[in-house]
Amino acid sequence: MSRSITIKFSGGQRDFVTTLNKRVNEYFKTNNIARQGNAEMLVKSILMFTLYLVPYFLIVSGLVTNPWALLLLTVVLGIGLAGIGLSVMHDANHGAYSKKKWVNKFFGHSINLLGVSAFNWKMQHNVLHHSYTNVHEEDEDISPRGALRLTPHSRWKKIHKYQFIYAWFLYGLMTVVWIFYKDFSRLYRYQHNGLAKSQEANVATEWAILILTKIVYIGYTFVIPFVLTSLLWWQVLLGIMIMHYVSGFILAIIFQPAHVIEGTEFPLPDESGTLENSWAVHQLLTTTNFGNNSKWFSWYVGGLNFQIEHHLFPNVCHVHYRKIASIVKSTAFEFGLPYKTSRTFLSALAGHARLLKQLGKKTTLATVCA
Repeated sequence: MSRSITIKFSGGQRDFVTTLNKRVNEYFKTNNIARQGNAEMLVKSILMFTLYLVPYFLIVSGLVTNPWALLLLTVVLGIGLAGIGLSVMHDANHGAYSKKKWVNKFFGHSINLLGVSAFNWKMQHNVLHHSYTNVHEEDEDISPRGALRLTPHSRWKKIHKYQFIYAWFLYGLMTVVWIFYKDFSRLYRYQHNGLAKSQEANVATEWAILILTKIVYIGYTFVIPFVLTSLLWWQVLLGIMIMHYVSGFILAIIFQPAHVIEGTEFPLPDESGTLENSWAVHQLLTTTNFGNNSKWFSWYVGGLNFQIEHHLFPNVCHVHYRKIASIVKSTAFEFGLPYKTSRTFLSALAGHARLLKQLGKKTTLATVCA
């Protein structure tokens, strides 16, 4: 973490947390349902890996040579890549895929197959983002990124004035940046700021895994297609970029509206490092659901449109979010707490665009944080 003091949450509002946990636990107990994945999760995993692996083998086998067909396959590869991240890897790295640790570890490390370090992902997502959602300099999902300003507490630059326009183009570069730059910079940071040590990680081992991951990934995405097919190096590289642009864009537009959206809050700790609310209430203030009425959409995005339920119960598999959502919503209202939701995915994207525009203005601190 970047702060010299430890961030703490207020100890109040315990009745809400106690009541909510009790009701959700009763739901699983009464219906004799495990909190982890089920047959639906297994079928989904097979389908997502099929979306990724089948197009790949069709390309490297040389069975498909038509340029337009190859282009379509790279797009499907991107959809499959994003699907694995949203619907398989994500639950596994939260320990929600299965009761068995080795199963969670196996599917959690599928992200390494996609060229990304599972260790880095868990540090940024599980440890930092889920612990300190929307907290400036703690949640790396909204940390300063140069061309993007995702929190009113970040330094404003003139270029941010146009971010509501160009952000959408940058989103497609998300996975490329992560694979070839972010993984290295993040592991270096976690090594030197003590976060890796706090998680009892063997840094030397993680560096070895990281480097091996990159070698294997470049090998099967670039070297093998170049050697086994008649494609030129630039054609292979173009295909890889298209695949990543599709997957990066999908991932970005799913994750961004959940926290960087009009109406969300960006709390700061006081001088002692204490945030105003309890952890659970903090999640309600900084998180928004969207498109909850669309079952097919929820299916593909791994239930991450039920972002409130995911943040409050990250160890519950996403296949259960729709069922426990009504419990979370009614309990929040009962205690006079917010339950933020956008009716459709498109309306959530519009809300995200409006906030990007607000954050692009130099004087946004008072208006956004009010």
